Amino acid sequence: MRSYTKLVDNGLEAFQTVQNLRAQGYTGEEIYVLAHEQDRTERLADAADVNTIGPAEEGVLQSVANFFRNRGDELRGKIEAMGLTRGEALTYEAELDRGKVLVLAKK
Repeated sequence: MRSYTKLVDNGLEAFQTVQNLRAQGYTGEEIYVLAHEQDRTERLADAADVNTIGPAEEGVLQSVANFFRNRGDELRGKIEAMGLTRGEALTYEAELDRGKVLVLAKK
C-alpha cells in the first residue's frame, strides 16, 4: 500500500501534520516521522506520540544492514521500506539533509 508522505520545514509543522492525520483517522501506530538526525527523529516521535521507522517496517535484515551504512543510505532505506521508490527516497533524503522533516502514514 502506498504511504502518505509530507515534507515539512520544522518540528512544529510535523506536529501539526500529525494532528491532521489523527483527525483523518490515523492512529499513532500508523504515523511515522523521520529527520536527518536520529536523536531529532526520536524527540519528534516522542513529542507527537508516533512511530519511528524500525525493524518492524524495514525487516530485520534491512535494519541490521543499516547499522553498517552511512546515514544517507540508512535514511533512503527507511524511506523505501515505507513503500516509496528509490527516486523518491533520494529526493526526500536530500531534503532531510537540509533540515526538513518527513511525516509518513501507512494504514
